[in-house]
Amino acid sequence: MNAVHIPPQAAGESLVSSRFTVPGMRCAGCIAKIERELPKVEGVSAARVNFSAKRVAIEHDPSVKSEQLVDALLHLGFEAQPVEENPLGFEDRERKRLMRALAVAGFGMMNIMLLSVSVWSGAEGATRQMFHWISGAIALPVIAYAGQPFFSSAWMALKYRRTNMDVPISIGVLLATGLSIFETLTGGEHAYFESAVMLLFFLLAGRALDATMRGRTRAGIGALLGRMGKSASVIAPDGSTRRVKASELEPGMLVLVAAGEALAADGEIEHGTSAIDNSMLTGETTPEPVGVGSEVHAGAINIAAPIRVRLTRTADDTVLADIARLMDEAGQSRSAYVRIADRAARLYAPAVHSLAALAFAGWMIAGAGWHQSLVIAIAVLIITCPCAIGLAVPAAQVVASGALLKRGLLVKDGSALERLAEVDTALFDKTGTLTLGEPRPDISGLDEDARAVALGLAQNSRHPLSRGLVRALRQEGVEPADITDVEELSGKGLTGRWHGVAVALDRASSASVDLATNLRIGSHCLTLRFSDPLRPDCAQTIRELDALGIRSSILSGDRKEAVRAVADELGIEGEAAVTPQEKLARLEELKAAGHRPLMIGDGLNDGPALAAAHASIAPGTASDASQQAADAVFIGETLMPVALAVRVARKTMRIVRQNFAFAIGYNVLAVPLALFGYVTPLIAAIAMSVSSLVVVANSLRLSRAAQVASR
Repeated sequence: MNAVHIPPQAAGESLVSSRFTVPGMRCAGCIAKIERELPKVEGVSAARVNFSAKRVAIEHDPSVKSEQLVDALLHLGFEAQPVEENPLGFEDRERKRLMRALAVAGFGMMNIMLLSVSVWSGAEGATRQMFHWISGAIALPVIAYAGQPFFSSAWMALKYRRTNMDVPISIGVLLATGLSIFETLTGGEHAYFESAVMLLFFLLAGRALDATMRGRTRAGIGALLGRMGKSASVIAPDGSTRRVKASELEPGMLVLVAAGEALAADGEIEHGTSAIDNSMLTGETTPEPVGVGSEVHAGAINIAAPIRVRLTRTADDTVLADIARLMDEAGQSRSAYVRIADRAARLYAPAVHSLAALAFAGWMIAGAGWHQSLVIAIAVLIITCPCAIGLAVPAAQVVASGALLKRGLLVKDGSALERLAEVDTALFDKTGTLTLGEPRPDISGLDEDARAVALGLAQNSRHPLSRGLVRALRQEGVEPADITDVEELSGKGLTGRWHGVAVALDRASSASVDLATNLRIGSHCLTLRFSDPLRPDCAQTIRELDALGIRSSILSGDRKEAVRAVADELGIEGEAAVTPQEKLARLEELKAAGHRPLMIGDGLNDGPALAAAHASIAPGTASDASQQAADAVFIGETLMPVALAVRVARKTMRIVRQNFAFAIGYNVLAVPLALFGYVTPLIAAIAMSVSSLVVVANSLRLSRAAQVASR
């Protein structure tokens, strides 16, 4: 390669890590090339590819600039951008570009096939020529536009004397198009415009699907960091305040955090008492009382009274930023699966080039002439198109995913089904996963007036206990009482007047302070207790998983007493007070011991574990970041979709293996026929399409898999 000049590492300087978006990576060959060649550049220690996110993490000398690393990647044949400059936009443009190309190719393919069917049905003479001309008029602009993703990638690789999967694809499409133009101009019997366009359509369909799935995965870290406050009110020594961006905050600053505001950095409360929604770190939805000396973290929401916080960690040093990094690194570790899946593709380009060249040379030597030899070489290029192999996995995954979606489970990552089929251990978070995660009051002791007063007061607050009370009362058909002079006192509760009588929802003063509230009407006081019940089918789901050979346990950040109660009720083991780092370590231990763990969790504190687990599922009520980190999301109050997902995933993998067997058999039979001249480019395109249809038809058998599995 033409290595760029990069200064040597200075003695004693530590390495730094830079991340780049590299959308041009297509296969395992690209991964191997980047990880093998980039460390040869002076000043670069190591390069690690996250294929799912199309990113490269580079360990390098601090003196090496981003521009130099981008240039080094360019000389390897890959355009790159620093992640922080454009973390999502570039990929979105790439996905939209693929979708437009797919639509154009589909439109062209349908119209050209109509004309081709007429030719195959016996149209001859001037009619056949006219159809060829019309087909050419449609195909040429379609190929010029829809082929751009392949042509540009192939040109970039060839420009730097490299090759990739797009090179043989581009050669096959261009040769078929060139030969078709020649046949049309000379009044030939056959043109192969439909073959070229059909080839582009199937390949674009696979890439568009891949880009869509990766786009959803990439949004995870962005959603996590989006929970942090964007700015904070910094208090000056004279008592005045000014808004400062989160990126410009520094440790030691004193900030004012208003009620309802998200914290922009970590710190310690110096003045004031309040309650914060810390569910993104602990998974606990009940507000956490805080006061002077309490530690608070970026992303937590102050939901009661204003507090003054002395910052201790800002920007990339916050706990939330640590979790984001853990998610990113965990995602990289999962790319090992993608590498295995794409390893076969590494041999594709040289094998196809060699076969086509051998076919052309062999037939020229045999005296077939350039035209016949070229036709056979094109047929070899088309018939070896890995569409059937390429569809073997995604077709089954798409059908199974659609079947699961109808049963309330959304599979986000196409490869998740393979990992779900392999899991042997299930780790459940408690709050919001095994439980519903919503405080539910016991309102059986309230009479009609008390219920109306409670609803009239509670509907004025966004406090989680108030929301749970409103939900329960409205489900009972309660009409709210007309409460006047309603006032919410920070950390104390709601007060008002009903028919001239003082009423209130007060903070309970008992030991169960965080799960109870006092309803006061005049001098009469009632305590409303809240609970977070288990999902209705928890025990059945655990039994289903056990029947599948999967051992279940709880891994939660909640209190020991709460975890122990749930574990005893379900008859499984449980670990309590586990931090995000400890959850991650626990998963790594399991994987090191040869297990393939399934993580089911909902909180932001579960994000790294969800990303690091062999497979992961989050409930629909989970935080946005956790849903993004998980492979699948289930909707509704039941937990059974977790067991259903595993059962359907195992059926899916049986279909995938059948598809692979057929696709390999097709190539074993078809390639020799093409090499020996028994297949024209047209028949090659038809055979390639039929093989794809067989794979799709076999995969459609999964459409009822979720129904059968749930019986």
